[in-house]
Amino acid sequence: MASRSRGNLLESASIDVLDIPKSPLGLPRVMTIPGIISDGNVSSDVDSDSSSSYFRERKIIVANMLPLHVQRDHETRKWRFSLDEDSLLLHLRDGLPPETEVLYVGSLKVEIEANEQDEVAQRLLDDFKCVPTFVPPDIQKKFYYGFCKQQLWPLFHYMLPMCPDHGDRFDRQLWQAYVSANKIFADRIMEIVNPEYDFIWIHDYHLMVLPTFLRKRYNRVKLGFFLHSPFPSSEIYRTLPVRDEILKGLLNSDLIGFHTFDYARHFLSCCGRMLGLDYESKRGHIGLDYFGRTVFIKILPVGIHMGRLESVLNLPSTLNKVREIRDKFKDKKIILGVDDMDIFKGISLKLLAFEQLLHLHQELQGKLVLVQIMNPARSSGKDVQEAKSETYTTAKRINETYGYPDYQPVILIDRHAPRYEKTAYYVVSECCVVNAVRDGMNLVPYKYIVCRQGSSTMDGAMGLDVDSARTSMLVVSEFIGCSPSLSGALRVNPWDIGAVAEAMNMAITMPDAEKKLRHEKHYRYVSSHDVAYWARSFMQDLARACTDHYDKRYWGIGLGLGFRVISLSPNFRKLSIDHIVSAYRRTTTRAIFLDYDGTIVPQSSIINSPGSEVINVLDSLCNDSSNTVFIISGRGRTSLSNWLAPCEKMGLAAEHGYFMRPNKDSDWESLASDLDWKEIVEPIMKLYTETTDGSSMEIKDSALVWHHRDADPDFGSCQAKELLNHLENVLTNEPAVVKRGQHIVEVKPQGVTKGLAAEKVLSMMINDGKAPDFIMCIGDDRSDEDMFESILSAASALSLPTSPEVFACTVGQKPSKAKYYLDDTADVVRLLQGLAIACNPKPRHSTQYRVAFDTVF
Repeated sequence: MASRSRGNLLESASIDVLDIPKSPLGLPRVMTIPGIISDGNVSSDVDSDSSSSYFRERKIIVANMLPLHVQRDHETRKWRFSLDEDSLLLHLRDGLPPETEVLYVGSLKVEIEANEQDEVAQRLLDDFKCVPTFVPPDIQKKFYYGFCKQQLWPLFHYMLPMCPDHGDRFDRQLWQAYVSANKIFADRIMEIVNPEYDFIWIHDYHLMVLPTFLRKRYNRVKLGFFLHSPFPSSEIYRTLPVRDEILKGLLNSDLIGFHTFDYARHFLSCCGRMLGLDYESKRGHIGLDYFGRTVFIKILPVGIHMGRLESVLNLPSTLNKVREIRDKFKDKKIILGVDDMDIFKGISLKLLAFEQLLHLHQELQGKLVLVQIMNPARSSGKDVQEAKSETYTTAKRINETYGYPDYQPVILIDRHAPRYEKTAYYVVSECCVVNAVRDGMNLVPYKYIVCRQGSSTMDGAMGLDVDSARTSMLVVSEFIGCSPSLSGALRVNPWDIGAVAEAMNMAITMPDAEKKLRHEKHYRYVSSHDVAYWARSFMQDLARACTDHYDKRYWGIGLGLGFRVISLSPNFRKLSIDHIVSAYRRTTTRAIFLDYDGTIVPQSSIINSPGSEVINVLDSLCNDSSNTVFIISGRGRTSLSNWLAPCEKMGLAAEHGYFMRPNKDSDWESLASDLDWKEIVEPIMKLYTETTDGSSMEIKDSALVWHHRDADPDFGSCQAKELLNHLENVLTNEPAVVKRGQHIVEVKPQGVTKGLAAEKVLSMMINDGKAPDFIMCIGDDRSDEDMFESILSAASALSLPTSPEVFACTVGQKPSKAKYYLDDTADVVRLLQGLAIACNPKPRHSTQYRVAFDTVF
């Protein structure tokens, strides 16, 4: 059942219903209310067998296209289907346990008429375990050829539409088609998924908002996503008008995979800059905290299917092709390129480098051939045609300049080359050059390495001894995903024509002993990090990321593509005004602790002083003789005194409790502490302030605070970490603690926390014979967590005649040690108003706690 998109969903839930089972076994398939497991019958839209005692775990693999070949029989007019044995989606099954049932969801490469769709869908499910998504042709065209290929794909490869001749500008209609196509995929998945047991693995940039649709329907769905293309830096990505919707879509996954750390780093930077999210690494795993859920980030390049490639090596057609190529290029060395025909593969740059190589090393003329296999373009457009024309023009010039009747330096194979033909060229080539200016992964180098390793059958065909040395030389661009894993390759900047030419020369002239060592190192990696290893590792991490799905409460908030799931403790709920007012009325001695910024005054407010409404309600609470009200804040005592001056009976604890006074007529009392360390800290903080644009330093009586809210998010965070380490090192033997908060680094005396301040007030009340039977504490940030923890432990540890009713409440729906939450400061003020009018205020002597207060200090 669809999630409700509102934050107050839990208000109507009874306490009994909130108990979450520890195990998903035996739970119904559909949740009637997000985050609350239904105890009733399973909804009628669920298959009857879903309630059986045994469920077989399945993996649902979702991609834009199904791993199928499709063609229509001309005689019978029937559709004929066969598996695409080269598909990565099929290969990854080798990494899953043999008993695992795998379903594939995706589109077909042809259009199926509406009257045939049901029959085709049933055939594909029965014969191939494939579930087709029939996207209407008009949506498919705008979705795939429009938004995916003309907007997302160029942007992810660092191409901005600076002018209409170079890239298409953002088109809202194409974006709507993209969303519609993703919704069609989601509807298809919902027809087959068992959300309690199945794992869903989504592939690539075509389906980046699909997780939002699935998470909205099933809050606890086990969902992984892997991006096979590059992810651009934040400076490029932030130009996309729908940047937030796509980021939030990806973050509705449990695990997000990338080929390289660079791509993951760019994604994390975008999340920090645009959504304000922080990440941290724990025990080798990178995690983003997203509304209580931990979204894990995985960095692992995909591998190749060794068995498939080795089987092609031994085909008779491959062996014959190898003999043919060797005879054709006898006494010549072959440099090989295998690339798709598009503007990012750098084919023309490769030809220019080869031209310079022949120019600088005339001895290679007549002895060296560049064979460039150009795979058919996956998209059409002016840019592709221009790249193709430039390639042919450059190749023609090289052949006319350096060629002669029996020698052609550049050979272009511009057609669909069968797999066996490519394999044959891999086998006989002295060097392989991958010169892309930007590419997601590119598995050509891996295939080349395996083919150069050969097989017993290939060795026999080539007349090689089994013990003969194997070599393979690679010239690879720095800007492709496989580059970091190929440490023995010659890495180049494809834009540096001279450097690429020199790398080619080094590759063919390097001593065989060194070539052999480089090849062995590469082959060990490629053979051990194949596609099965990649799939197995991803699924293991996905299972780990989903282990706590049934240990927390989930409910959805947000509309449309802004939907996300809140994940919190099962006992965490919104604080009902009626509930707390009832407790307030039946108690007689109350302690009320309030934070200032973000609690009674909005954090984003330019005006720091409270409004008259807040002053009136606070004053009313203070005038009730049964209440002890304290504002416990990190603010300085002067500011708090001025802002809260009308509340004469209000207790204040400034600078996290270093300064305290029980009411306006009392003097400030401070902790006895050595503050000599401030002389050490101040010049260090000034240095970081000067070197970090947008940062500032706040000097308090007892503490020093470095703020970086207005600095560049990445640089500010980096500087904060460095400052934290710097200060911890220099203050090792000083009575001070260094803490990092939200956009701050603070140094304060040891033993000063909001929690200790609250404990002192409670002790003061007990010493005065006024043990509280009602304790309320409200705050919004990390420092307030100390307060929540202290009052919860003090309620059971202190010598109290009866257990008080404790209400620890955080502002905002987020993980907390508090058991309750309120949405914002407006909610807090409404709650305080409800308490203020619950009882008639009674006069109280302003100095009744003065003696006890002095005793505590």
